Order: sequence, then C-alpha cells, then structure tokens
Amino acid sequence: MVDVLTWTVERRVLLADRAERLRKELAEIDVEVARLEAAEVVFGQYAEATDGSRRDDPMVAPDPVEPDPPATQASGAGGMLLVPHRVEGMSEEVLPTGYQRIVQVVAGASDGPAKTREVCEELGLGVLPAQTEAMRGKLGRLADRGWLHRTPSGRYGPR
Repeated sequence: MVDVLTWTVERRVLLADRAERLRKELAEIDVEVARLEAAEVVFGQYAEATDGSRRDDPMVAPDPVEPDPPATQASGAGGMLLVPHRVEGMSEEVLPTGYQRIVQVVAGASDGPAKTREVCEELGLGVLPAQTEAMRGKLGRLADRGWLHRTPSGRYGPR
C-alpha cells in the first residue's frame, strides 16, 4: 500500500514539473508568435510602401503617396502600436489578421457578450489557463483601444 502511495506522489511531482516546463515553453512560443505577427505587419507595410519591392520604371510616374494617419500605423515595433486606438470611421482592416478574427468572433456571438473561453473555442485554440490568459490580454487590448466593449462581468461585446 505504501508503494502505491509513494508512486502516486512521485508521479504527481513528475507531472507537475513537466506541466511547468510546458507552460514556460508555451509562454515562449506565445512571445515568438507575437514577434512574428509584428514582423508580418512591418513587412506588409514595407511591401505596400515599396509597391511590392518592384523597381520603379523611369517611364511611369509614381502614384502620389498619401501618408497614413498615425492611428493606422500598426507595426508593433519602434514604439508604434500593433493594435491602434479606434477612431470614428476606422474599419477593422487596420488591425492585424489575428485581431480581426477576434473582433469578428466577438461580434458574431449569439448569446450576447462573449467569454474569453468561448472566443478561444470559436477560434480553435485550447482552453488551458495559459491560452485563455493570452486571449484575455488580446481582448483587453482591443477593449482598451476602443474596438470592443468590456462588461463589468469580464465578457466582451462589439463596440
């Protein structure tokens, strides 16, 4: 009987250690994904600004370039915001693709304001605490910058 108890305690400690290592690895992966999202936006803006990196044809006059308003710059690097503050008349298209999907899921919730867990499930993400906390951060960022409405109960609805 003591052997079973000893095995159970050892197994629990071993699994707890493994779970902690996996949480740390997942946190590192989440950071890397955020970096890659920011890089994707930067490269997209660069390609857009340079017209896909095509060389200018001296025979064709370039189109006049209007600078984007500061609120739509969403590079996530150099102090600029990945999720810009919402200004009247702004569309979701200025948001990175992942954030656009989150806003669409929240807007499409049929039971009123959505829980963080429901958003994760709808997007096909896991519902472990590390995953829901990462989503809660994104939802909070969208709410703080005017894209979503946060209820006092911690649910999120469309603005």
